[in-house]
Amino acid sequence: MEMGETEINAFLTHLAVEGKVSASTQTQALCAILFLYRAVLGREVGELEGLVRAKRRRRLPVVLTMEEDKRILAHVEGVERLFLSLLYGTGLRLTEALRLRIKDVDLIYDQITIRDGKGGKDRVTMLPVSLKAELMEHLKGVKRLHEDDLRQGYGRVFLPHALARKYPRAAGEWGWQYVFPAPQISRDPRTGEHRRHHLHERPLQRAFHDAARKAGVTKAATCHTLRHSFATHLLMNGYDIRTVQELLGH
Repeated sequence: MEMGETEINAFLTHLAVEGKVSASTQTQALCAILFLYRAVLGREVGELEGLVRAKRRRRLPVVLTMEEDKRILAHVEGVERLFLSLLYGTGLRLTEALRLRIKDVDLIYDQITIRDGKGGKDRVTMLPVSLKAELMEHLKGVKRLHEDDLRQGYGRVFLPHALARKYPRAAGEWGWQYVFPAPQISRDPRTGEHRRHHLHERPLQRAFHDAARKAGVTKAATCHTLRHSFATHLLMNGYDIRTVQELLGH
C-alpha cells in the first residue's frame, strides 16, 4: 500500500496528539519522510493540510543564586575554574569563550571583544577586575606553551580561510592564539595540519556538573546557566535591561 499525503498527515498528527512528542521530534520525522520521497522514491509530497503541529514547550531558564555560584566555583580548580568564572563574570556563551583569542582580551580597559558571535555580530563585554590577575598569570603560561610549540615546528592556530589567505603569517602570531588552548597537539581534520586547538567543551561541562553535585546544587544547571546568572545578577544590582542585553549580544 502506497502512503500518500493523507497517511503522512495522519501519522505526523498521531505523533503530536497521541504520542505527545516534542516539536523537534515531529519535525525530524517529517524531514525523514520528505527525504524518503524526494531522494529515494523521486516524487514530491503535496500540501499537508490540517496537520496538527506539536507545541514547542517553553521552559524558564535556570538561574543560580550568587551563593550557589560561589559554592560551585569553589569546587573547581585550575584552568576549569578560571574558564567557568569567566563565563559567570562576562556572560559569554560556552563556544564564545572557547574561541576567544588573545588579541580580543583588553587588559588595559578591562573588556573582552567577542568576534562573530551569535547572528554574526561583534560585541564588547566587561572583564571582571577580580579575574584580571589570575587571567594574566594564565596567559603567561599560554605564551610559554606557544613559544615551545613554535620551537617544535607547530604554533600555527586555525584561522577562517579568508583570514588565512589574507594574512598568511597571522596563524603563528601571539595575538591570534586561543586564550584556552588544548593540552595537546592534534590533527586538524579540515586541513590535515597538526596544531593546537582550543579546549574541548566536554571536560568543562563535566567539571561544572561534578562541581554542582559536590556543592549540593540540585537545579538542572549547565555551563550556560552561568550566563543566565550573569544577566540576572546584573539586573538585581541595578543595571538597566538594555545594557544587559547589549552585554549578552541580544
